[in-house]
Amino acid sequence: MTSTEASTKPGGARVAIQKFGTFLSGMIMPNIPALIAWGILTALFIPVGPFPNEGLASIVDPTIHYLLPILIAGTGGRMVYETRGAVVGAFAVMGAIAGSDLLIDAFNEANPPVDGGAPLGYVHMFIGAMILGPLAAWVMKQLDKLWDGKVKAGFEMLVNMFSAGIVAFLMGLLGFYVIAPVVNWIMSIVGGAVGWLVDTGLLWLASFLIEPAKVFFLNNAINHGVLTPLGTSEVATDGSSILFLLEANPGPGLGLLLAFSIFGVGAARATAPGAAIIQFAGGIHEVYFPYALMKPVLIVALMLGGAAGVATNMLLGTGLAGPAAPGSIFAVVVQAGLVGVPNVLGVLLSVVIATAVTFVVAAIILRASRKRDLARAEAGDDGLSAAVAKTEAAKGRKSEHLSNLAGGAAAGGAATGTATEAGVPAVASEPIRKIVFACDAGMGSSAMGASVLRSKIKKAGIEGVEVTNKAIANLDGSEDLIVTHKDLTDRARLQNGRATHVSVENFMNSPKYDDVVTLVGESNQSE
Repeated sequence: MTSTEASTKPGGARVAIQKFGTFLSGMIMPNIPALIAWGILTALFIPVGPFPNEGLASIVDPTIHYLLPILIAGTGGRMVYETRGAVVGAFAVMGAIAGSDLLIDAFNEANPPVDGGAPLGYVHMFIGAMILGPLAAWVMKQLDKLWDGKVKAGFEMLVNMFSAGIVAFLMGLLGFYVIAPVVNWIMSIVGGAVGWLVDTGLLWLASFLIEPAKVFFLNNAINHGVLTPLGTSEVATDGSSILFLLEANPGPGLGLLLAFSIFGVGAARATAPGAAIIQFAGGIHEVYFPYALMKPVLIVALMLGGAAGVATNMLLGTGLAGPAAPGSIFAVVVQAGLVGVPNVLGVLLSVVIATAVTFVVAAIILRASRKRDLARAEAGDDGLSAAVAKTEAAKGRKSEHLSNLAGGAAAGGAATGTATEAGVPAVASEPIRKIVFACDAGMGSSAMGASVLRSKIKKAGIEGVEVTNKAIANLDGSEDLIVTHKDLTDRARLQNGRATHVSVENFMNSPKYDDVVTLVGESNQSE
């Protein structure tokens, strides 16, 4: 193993939850456009919408009940075993959907609603899709390994087709008899808990879990595993859901960055205004995480700001028609606008209040420690470089403004002694034609890093080199060089052990990129 390939080994519960959340994101994020389209349709044309239309509204239920779970299951299956995995995963979730519906119908027949009450509603099998899609694909993959190379010539297609059909059939039965009742039970517990928080006016307490989870990149499991399915179900009946705003509200991050812009010191103060623009307008929330980790007590400010925003939306009855992805103020306004102008005003007020509360609390904390911060800055350590290293554990960085801060972060990273700071290999074992920037979700900051390196390679006059970005889970072994954050390199190496792996502290401004350009140029000249 080269020094470039070595990195700090991930481990522990935090990394396990990160990986789990990453996998959930990989299933949900590609299907967000379908969720948005469904949200627009629902917000406009259901009976409580501004333009009730019985015909168009008839598309709503089949989409949420069948299409969206099938898309998610297919995506999860594809992540595990490409097209074969997608097919068996998509079919398997149909068993869970049908089994869940049968159980709900049986319950409603045995327990008819009284006093005009509504019957128990169907469970939309999002969680079932997240279970069965990858599981069915994994089973298919393992079975294919059993007879790989053992099938007589001419019978390959027959075996492939029938084996996949049989696996899909069996996994559908598993979904019908096992997964459906389990998911129904899970949703009844989770839905009941969320309903209790809403009914008792305590939903704002969720911010005390979500805001710290965001800073440590543990929010994906909550957001995509729970909030999105529950929020989507609410939209189907109410036209909007407050749950989409629990994590996406850009107010807390903006308030924190504004506080640093005024009361911060050194690099933190210099870079905070630019980071605020990217976070608020671009929706890339991770740019404020290093600032919170500089002083972990600032997470309290984020929790209080988030709670204030949720409380405001609860009092006003406001929400979004679909997930705001990314969490930009523009995406939030668009999704709020589908519900109506009063809803937009309420949502904007929740953003303003969340910003103000976070700003005030963060300002108090920063002012209280200002003398110590100034002393550290004069000594050449403002704490931000170490915070950047901690923060880029999952998604990297997304801001040219943050690149000012990255200069210090890179220097600090070099002093940490991680093996990857030894530098880029001087010689490549084979020509480098395909470079991939890999992170958890495969978008956001890794895309920006790919753009930076692509520009450097173009300026160097190197042709025939592809520079792209993708999620670590989607690495397929064809990559020649993979760039990851140092905390993710081991996971990337598991996906592709052949490639040259370069670990960085900051996607946007790593000093290693010039070395990578040199390496790529020399490797292609040696062909």
